[in-house]
Amino acid sequence: MPIDKVISEKRKLQCAKLVDLSKKVVREAFEKFKHEELAIAWTGGKDSTLTLWIIKQVCDEKGLKLPKTMLIGEGDEFEEIHEFVERIRKEWEVPLEICRNEDVLKAANYQLGAIVRVKDLNERNREELKRIGFEGEEFSFEPESFVGNHLMKTVVFNEFIERNNIKGVFQGLRWDEHPARYNDEYFEHRPGEYLVPEHTRIRPILHFTEKDLWDTYAAFGIPYCVLYERGYRSLGAKSTTRKTSDIPAWKQDLENTWERVGRFQDKEKAMERLRKLGYM
Repeated sequence: MPIDKVISEKRKLQCAKLVDLSKKVVREAFEKFKHEELAIAWTGGKDSTLTLWIIKQVCDEKGLKLPKTMLIGEGDEFEEIHEFVERIRKEWEVPLEICRNEDVLKAANYQLGAIVRVKDLNERNREELKRIGFEGEEFSFEPESFVGNHLMKTVVFNEFIERNNIKGVFQGLRWDEHPARYNDEYFEHRPGEYLVPEHTRIRPILHFTEKDLWDTYAAFGIPYCVLYERGYRSLGAKSTTRKTSDIPAWKQDLENTWERVGRFQDKEKAMERLRKLGYM
């Protein structure tokens, strides 16, 4: 169902211009890369779902199917996101691949807070720990920790790119979402290095503010995860994400409060470092 917000015709036109700018970025990506070389990073959250919807509009115009789409299962997810993703996967015919670091999950016995012994991990994960400077013999399995984010997200992301020979990945990031993203570009080439495949990150919705995003959802009837109705503004791991209010996200004070205040703050403080290592 569409969000409970009335959008004027003038505002709808403004939102349409923002969407058109994003579609221009998507079209440029289709010109730069072959369809099979492109992929979409989707989380089920508001930003990546808007990105997916915009890409779908361009694909429909061109008579193309959506590119291969990845969703990372970090081991601590909201059931509501799973339900939303499955519904949209079917409705939009999304060629979805659920990606997990099964080696780490198995070592943690699929339990949050479990102690993972480095010696129990495979060679790839042990090398990744060395790459981020972790020298301990064990760590607690927390997907939103510095170590957890790297192993459960960045490593999984890079393995997906390698496995599918992907050259360009669409991401749902915005300039106003976090200070670490203020200088992001629509196209960012990442050269290959040890354990990191060469690829380009494509970010069609950088220019959207949080208010722009929700107005666009209302203007075009874009589906969203029900958690946003319950007061969540930014979705991360289930155990470390808190809602910021009891009113829907789009009715909150979007311009004078921080969007990610309900997220795990140790991760937020380490965002710049995580991104240098390849975090999205």
